Amino acid sequence: MPSARLPERSVIALTGESVFSFLQNIITADMDDIDRLGIGYSALLTPQGKVICDFFVMTADDGYRIDVAQTAADTLIKRLTLYRLRAKVEIAARPDLAVWVAWGEDAVVPEKAVADPRLAGLGYRWIAAEDGEPAPAEASDWHAWRIAHGLPEGGVDFPFDDSFPHDAALDALGAIAFDKGCYIGQEVVSRMRHRGTARRRIVTVTGEGALPEAGAEILAAGNPIGRLGSSSGDTGIAVVRLDRLEKAVAADQPVEAGAVRLQVSLPDWATYGWPSQAAQGQSGGSENGDTEPAAS
Repeated sequence: MPSARLPERSVIALTGESVFSFLQNIITADMDDIDRLGIGYSALLTPQGKVICDFFVMTADDGYRIDVAQTAADTLIKRLTLYRLRAKVEIAARPDLAVWVAWGEDAVVPEKAVADPRLAGLGYRWIAAEDGEPAPAEASDWHAWRIAHGLPEGGVDFPFDDSFPHDAALDALGAIAFDKGCYIGQEVVSRMRHRGTARRRIVTVTGEGALPEAGAEILAAGNPIGRLGSSSGDTGIAVVRLDRLEKAVAADQPVEAGAVRLQVSLPDWATYGWPSQAAQGQSGGSENGDTEPAAS
């Protein structure tokens, strides 16, 4: 099983006697689940329900550690500090620690490693010294594995501060506890879920050649329907308007990013489906098995 250190991730330590309730009241995941599993995928939202950043929360002997994109770490610390008020919680960046991952067959991982909570069999994550043993694989190898499974990463596959959790499939990847009670942005997220108003969703794309860089606009018959995120070779992740994509496919219109023709499908793990299925009262993605390429 290959392993790698992810230099694009930062670690934040949260300690103090009120840390559990503090996090429970503001993040999207349920802290009871995190304590039970040792890890949870979660996010912090604006009051308007948009994703400030996504991250992992891991248990530690003295509290919790947050594994977050390096580009979002300072923003997250500032937000957490703002919401702390008089709670007995200490928040500190830990540049001496790093995020490590392992994936593939025949797992040999340290005792502190925990299974990635987003998808069964995806691999393991753990936090250890930044200057630990040399990793046998590169971070790019991990991202190729992640992309092959259609798993988005915040700040690359969906923009922070301009995406609802449903846009980023956080609802399908276990980042949202719909039954835990209130947290920041909860009303908007619950309303989108119950009304079925999510239009933008994560999809996987395959190009007839190497894909352009992240951020490239995806067009259907020349009209924008979304943007490309991370990619590895001819496989990538994107956020698109499913309704516009489905109409383009029905009309046999080309779907492209740059000059590259695309095939588009729902990830195998998707709990959402195509708009026409939703209109017929069907569930989507992994529940109805409709993950075949939708456009070419």
